[in-house]
Amino acid sequence: MNTKYIWLLLICLGFVACNDPEDFIDAPEPEAVLPPLTAGSADFSKFVSVGASFTAGYTDGALFIASQQNSFPSIMAEQFAKVGGGSFTQPMMNDNFGGLAIGGTRIADPRLVFGGAGPVPLESIIGPINVTTDIMSNNPTGPFNNMGVPGAKSFHLLSDTYGNIAGVGSYANPYFVRMASSSTATVLGDAAAQVPTFFSLSLIGGNDVLGYAVSGGTGIDQTGNLNPVTYGSNDITDPNVFAQAFNAIVTTLTANNAKGVLTNIPNITDLPHFTTVPYNPIPLDAATAGALNQGYAAYNGGLQQAFAALSGAGLFTQEELDRRTINFVEGQNAMVVIDEDLTDLGAINPAFAGIPQYRQATEEDLFVLPLSSLIPQGYGTQIPLEDKWVLTPEEQMAIQTATDAYNATITSVASTNGLALVDLQSILNQAATTGIPFDDYVITADLVTGGTVSLDGIHLTARGYAFMANKFLEAIDATYGSNFVASGNIAKANDYNVMYSPGL
Repeated sequence: MNTKYIWLLLICLGFVACNDPEDFIDAPEPEAVLPPLTAGSADFSKFVSVGASFTAGYTDGALFIASQQNSFPSIMAEQFAKVGGGSFTQPMMNDNFGGLAIGGTRIADPRLVFGGAGPVPLESIIGPINVTTDIMSNNPTGPFNNMGVPGAKSFHLLSDTYGNIAGVGSYANPYFVRMASSSTATVLGDAAAQVPTFFSLSLIGGNDVLGYAVSGGTGIDQTGNLNPVTYGSNDITDPNVFAQAFNAIVTTLTANNAKGVLTNIPNITDLPHFTTVPYNPIPLDAATAGALNQGYAAYNGGLQQAFAALSGAGLFTQEELDRRTINFVEGQNAMVVIDEDLTDLGAINPAFAGIPQYRQATEEDLFVLPLSSLIPQGYGTQIPLEDKWVLTPEEQMAIQTATDAYNATITSVASTNGLALVDLQSILNQAATTGIPFDDYVITADLVTGGTVSLDGIHLTARGYAFMANKFLEAIDATYGSNFVASGNIAKANDYNVMYSPGL
């Protein structure tokens, strides 16, 4: 018996001896057991995605193979395939250069790349490129699950001339020419003909205001070619026209009881295309400032004469005189712009017809990204900026008014039809202000460094499209009872880059 108790005592001492901290090894925490993936009430067997450049996967100012592979509908389709989703076809481009040609003549340029300080054309890095995607010789054969057409406005999706090659340069879209089932096909018709069981309708209405915005509110294409951002007429679409088109699109896509997900339209002026160039980017020394002021002396003198003649009748106020007077100083300086909303003094009195509508910019003005390369050439100082380079507060208000009207329609249609809705407006606003957590990153709307918006300042990076796909899946879960997010079947940030190399 004594021997037995001695052995028990020794065993207990052994346990106590192992209670020192160094004797314990932290065991890894067990991984959380995720629920199995379910589709809920949705049927993903035939998924068709309808939209414009974001849907197509447009990135860095172009459409190319890699960008299409990383389009948000393609990323979503990978997850849908796990719960009965079918194949997902896209109208693939011919290369990773981007750009379009028609009969050997280039009509859209290759993609942008990072040049060390900012975005530059790919050809400035690797030399001349032969654009191989020619809409007269090598168009792919549909039908296509990805019906994203860069440049398409809401009413374009209903047009039966939009895919007619004879109309390229006026009423037709070269990207839709590549994918249309016939010269009289419509985007909506080709999508509906596939009888989708599930659809996405993304950013319809974005181009209805974006074309106006990137042209500085003028409707003028700055590039001289068929850049799909500025393709066609750039007037803001009447909200009533938008509402009619949007209702018709959703009615058609839901005709066979298909379920779907919509997005509203973000405030496009939050995009870095409009926020990167500051209103006062011009550093001057005292001598240069003085020389510029001498150059504007005659203009300022004319304003003083007009004020003396017109102020008594209240036709030209001290406030407007101060606003229009040009004065450069040593240090940072605001640019000179031509503002069509200023009083036309010549219309009041022909004696002052030679006085232009100049003023210096303020923080309320926004400038389009292509201007950045022209500022060192004297644009904004010796050369006053035409309206196509600037969005004035009045032009911004016109964009906002239309956007609000479009979004009211989208929200109403989503609610009436029981469709999922992604709030892209709030998402972009958060990216432009505080940033958004995405796995181990915080993505923002800053150009180049933010990780969300690509080098053209408008369209998304691959990582941005992956985040967008996740927000779609989240909305689908909330509406149809699927569990993509809870089951971990979503895109991971590290699987998607933020920049494509020149040698891609």
